Amino acid sequence: MALAPDPAPRGIWTPANVVTLVRICLVPVFVVALLSPWPEWFGFKSAITFEVKSLVAAGLFIVISCTDWLDGYLARSRGEVTDFGKFMDPLADKILVAAALLALVELAVLPSWPVLVILAREFIVSGVRMVAASKGEVIAASWWGKAKTVSQIVAIILFIVKDFYWPASGAAHYELNPLYLLSWAAMLVALALTVISMLDYLRKARSLLGFGPKGAEEPVASTPPEGRAARIVARATEAGVTIGCAESLTGGLVSAALTDVPGSSAVLRGGVVGYALAVKESVLGVDGALLAAQGAVDGAVAEQMAEGARRVLGCDLAVATTGIAGPGGAEPGKPVGTVWVAVATAEGARAERLELEGDRDRVRQASVAEALRLVEEALGQL
Repeated sequence: MALAPDPAPRGIWTPANVVTLVRICLVPVFVVALLSPWPEWFGFKSAITFEVKSLVAAGLFIVISCTDWLDGYLARSRGEVTDFGKFMDPLADKILVAAALLALVELAVLPSWPVLVILAREFIVSGVRMVAASKGEVIAASWWGKAKTVSQIVAIILFIVKDFYWPASGAAHYELNPLYLLSWAAMLVALALTVISMLDYLRKARSLLGFGPKGAEEPVASTPPEGRAARIVARATEAGVTIGCAESLTGGLVSAALTDVPGSSAVLRGGVVGYALAVKESVLGVDGALLAAQGAVDGAVAEQMAEGARRVLGCDLAVATTGIAGPGGAEPGKPVGTVWVAVATAEGARAERLELEGDRDRVRQASVAEALRLVEEALGQL
């Protein structure tokens, strides 16, 4: 009997991608609302002043910006993350921000130099991404990038409405208008985060660009762990340090990366795959109340997992991983790709949050690479 053909692959017209395309289509509407004399066109010139028109444009900009959260939520919660969406979503954000900044320059309410700084950052980061993609590598997103985007949106909104005066203020000059001062404060913060996020990106990619020491791997999602695992085994053997693992989403991949290295038996005590909440609590000693309140994907949970592995396995250093590998499982504030990695020593435990991109396999492999990086850093501090 002939096998039935595989179902047709899902197309690009997912709800998330539709929202992304709608966001791009609304950008010209926002620009027209901000720059054009549309109150005159519709006979509202006496009723809608310049300030009110600016408020309308600001409201439209806020609505468009909020769709960025919506399409991301739809893609992750429905398990419909597509290559088209991963390409178009950040592009839509850049189109919206660039259009708003250029419109503000056109209105002469914002000088051109902040726009040049922001656009230069985008060109530089896009170039780094192209280099990484040509080598089959993906640089993990960081908190700095998200903070940069949010701060830019807030600054743009304030610049759009900064000429709106409160009647009680009686301000006749920009310098006396609180919105003017607040808008520039927000823009300076946005510019600082823009530069910091670019430097963070370049730091992560310095080995790709030839600026890092030879053989040094950065926290790039697809970086092979073999070289780092071999260094860990060699350094731990020399220092007489034993290592243990507590793994959730990686399911033993960290332990496997270490046991692939000849001689790892001298340092690796073992590993606990605590996938279920009950195992995290009963075997690793994670606080049940913490699990009930925060769930498994939490920094404190990761730290307690690492401390529990260190206690159960009797090792000097332990590493733990917990997160959402996808395609489902997203939670509010914890999209697919959210991972916590922790390391515990006699000095205590510390955890780092990762926001990784890609499919399930890429997220898990990136988590392994980050876990090994933390172990190597901890070894250097013992």
